[in-house]
Order: sequence, then structure tokens, then C-alpha cells
Amino acid sequence: MKTSIQLGSAPKAANRGLSILDFILRLVALVAVLASAIVMGTTNETLPFTTQFVRFRATYDDLPTFTFFVVANVIASAYLLLSLPLSIVNIVRSSATNSRIILVVLDAVMLALLTAGASAATAIVYLAHEGNTQANWFAICRQFNAFCERISGSMIGSFVGIAVFILLILLSALVLSRRNQI
Repeated sequence: MKTSIQLGSAPKAANRGLSILDFILRLVALVAVLASAIVMGTTNETLPFTTQFVRFRATYDDLPTFTFFVVANVIASAYLLLSLPLSIVNIVRSSATNSRIILVVLDAVMLALLTAGASAATAIVYLAHEGNTQANWFAICRQFNAFCERISGSMIGSFVGIAVFILLILLSALVLSRRNQI
């Protein structure tokens, strides 16, 4: 006879509180990742040259890596939006296990996708800022300052989303492990 079974309502209240935290973290991640996709997707800068007819332009879709970054963030945003009802189910039914397992698996997939997109884009942002003299790649951020500021800022939102996904996975693992101990 376990004493935790007799106390019954305390673990349910704790699980409900963790489920509410899960919902709030999903909202935070949604805002961060969606803002990151919007900022990157709307980034462009045009520099005039010596004449009015020759201009240099930098847009996010000039590089496939940035396009992948935007697509990964949009997919993660859509997933987070679609996962909110399932998170609400976990609040209402704090003893639900299957929905929590589904969320853990899909959160891990989204974490991998978002990490891949952000990591690839970070490499390009680094090259844009620093260049690579051995490969004759020049740092473009001296000329396209506003472009580089926006793409760097976009990276912050994506990495916030990655951190929140890690917290969501750990939180779900905690709730599932507590459920098995009761």
C-alpha cells in the first residue's frame, strides 16, 4: 500500500500545474519561432552603386540556408499552434498519458528540425559577419549592415524556441515519470 495513492489529489494538482506551464511554454515558443520566421522572411536591403541603375541587393532567399531556416521555423510554428489543443487536453485531463507521449515525440522531431535550420543559418550569419579569407569570402555586413542586424536578430528567436522545446521535452518526461511512480 503506497501512501502516494492515498494522497491522490496532490500529484494531480502538481500534474495540472505542470500542464499549465507546458501550455504557457508552447505559447512562448510559438511567439519566438514565428517572430523569427517573419523577421528573416522580410529581410532585404538594397545598396545603391555609383549610378541609379546599378544596385546591389541582399534578401534572405538569396541563400538556400536562410530559406530552409524560414521553412523550419514556419513548420515549428504551425506545429506549436496545432499542439495547443492537445496541451489543453493535458490540463483538463491531468492523467492523460497518450497525448503526453505524442507531444514528447513530436516535440523531439520539431527540436531536431529547428536545431538543423538554426545551426545552418548560424554558420551563414557567421560568414556574413566575419567572412573567410582562405576561401575568398568577404564579410558583407560592412556593406549590408541593416540586413545583417535583422538576420542576427532572427537567430535569437529561433534559439529561444530551441531552448523552450528542450524545456518542454524535459517537462513532459518529468510528468510521465511522476505518473509511473504513483
